[in-house]
Amino acid sequence: MKNLHAKTLISLIALTVVMGLLLFFPAGTTHYWQAWVYLAIFAGASALTSLYLIRKDPALLMRRMRGGPTVEKETIQKIIMLFASAGFIALLVVPALDYRFRWSVVPLAVVIAGNVLVVTGFYFIFLVYKENTFTSATIEVAENQKVISTGPYALVRHPMYASALLYLVGTPLALGSYWGLLALAFLMSFLVWRLVEEEKFLAKNLPGYREYQKQVPHHLVPYFW
Repeated sequence: MKNLHAKTLISLIALTVVMGLLLFFPAGTTHYWQAWVYLAIFAGASALTSLYLIRKDPALLMRRMRGGPTVEKETIQKIIMLFASAGFIALLVVPALDYRFRWSVVPLAVVIAGNVLVVTGFYFIFLVYKENTFTSATIEVAENQKVISTGPYALVRHPMYASALLYLVGTPLALGSYWGLLALAFLMSFLVWRLVEEEKFLAKNLPGYREYQKQVPHHLVPYFW
């Protein structure tokens, strides 16, 4: 357990530092208050979620820490995650460049709304973790895994993606950038592709998933798709 504590802390610090570098270097300054607020929210929400998982579901935390293109088993998922990772980097770098060169002017109210979306996205991600201990960062079926159809899973089949969508939409706005929405569109195209491929995998490998697809018709957005 102590090793998990240490690994989680190091990973969180490293990720926050890397995100800071991706924001402040392209911005050409550390006087980028929107980035500081965003990083504080990200680090705080991540730390609180990690502390909860350490206490209540360390196995899930370990599964969530094993992610990225190199961990995926299928070649198509390696490709998808490689481009999705590039999209997330762009989601930080483009707003930072926007701040540096003043490509767009975002009102304070929109920045605040962006941060609210980020916090809301993190909260719903937390609810997904509470509901489904099998929420892996890679596409796989774990031993003894079963279909979850309660809580947020009663609304959409992929509440993790839906929650992440709120966080991702809020990110460029919280960082004071409209141009960052272009990076969001690029990223979302690969996340939707990943979702579709995950549906095929689960329908084939997780007993009861085809019945669940009939029970809950919407993938990502309730009453829309």
